[in-house]
Amino acid sequence: MVYTYKQKFNKKYGFKLNEPHSLKEIADITGYEYKGIKTIFEKGEGAFESAGASRPNMQKQQWAYARVYASVDPESKSYQIDKVHLKKKKK
Repeated sequence: MVYTYKQKFNKKYGFKLNEPHSLKEIADITGYEYKGIKTIFEKGEGAFESAGASRPNMQKQQWAYARVYASVDPESKSYQIDKVHLKKKKK
């Protein structure tokens, strides 16, 4: 079975495969600062705006969340691009 980045995230952290999470929850679960997660989400929205016509069955938020889930997976290409925004929260 091929998992989406959201499903891989949920499997890793013990959630149901298709369970959604808010940006705040993703930040809390991963330990990354919310500000960086929000920046990646906004980059995803911008990418949708520039390529949205090629994804007629997707909404802007779906595209942006997909980017966030991909960016918190160290094995993804998105992580390599967006890791500059991912800072661990200070304890």
